[in-house]
Amino acid sequence: MTSEKQLQVLRKLYESARSLKVHSTQKTQAELAAELGISRQALSAHLRELREQGLIRTGRGFIDLTDKALAEIGKFGEEAFVLLKVKPAYRDQAYRRLRSLPAERVYRVAGEYDVIAVVPVARLREFLDGASRLRGVEATKSHVVIEMYQV
Repeated sequence: MTSEKQLQVLRKLYESARSLKVHSTQKTQAELAAELGISRQALSAHLRELREQGLIRTGRGFIDLTDKALAEIGKFGEEAFVLLKVKPAYRDQAYRRLRSLPAERVYRVAGEYDVIAVVPVARLREFLDGASRLRGVEATKSHVVIEMYQV
C-alpha cells in the first residue's frame, strides 16, 4: 500500500513532469553490440554518453529513446492529430470502430470535435479513409506535427 508521504512524492513529481513519447527496445547490449560490429564495452560507453545527453533512459532489460533522441535522428514529428466530429446518435458505434484504425492514441474530448486521434503520418491516409467510412462521422480535420517545443 502506498503511504501518504509516497503519494505526496508522486504528486510533486507529477507537477514538474512532462509527458514523453518513448520508443523502447528490449534487446540486450550484447545483441546491439553484435549488430553494430563493436564490443560490448564500446557500446556501454556510447550508451552512458547518450544517457548523460538525455537521449536515452536505461534500466534492467530495456533502453528507451526519448523525444530528444527521436528529434536527433529525424524521426520526431512523424505523427498527426486528427480531429473528428461525430453525430451524437452514432458516437458509441463510431468510438468502438475507431479502435480498429491505425492510431497510436484516441481521446474522446469535449468541445467542437468529439475525438482526437494521434496517428503515424505514414498511416494517415489509411486512418482517414477508415474514418470517412464510419457511420456518423461528419467532419475530420488533420494537423501534421512539424516541430515540438520542449516545455
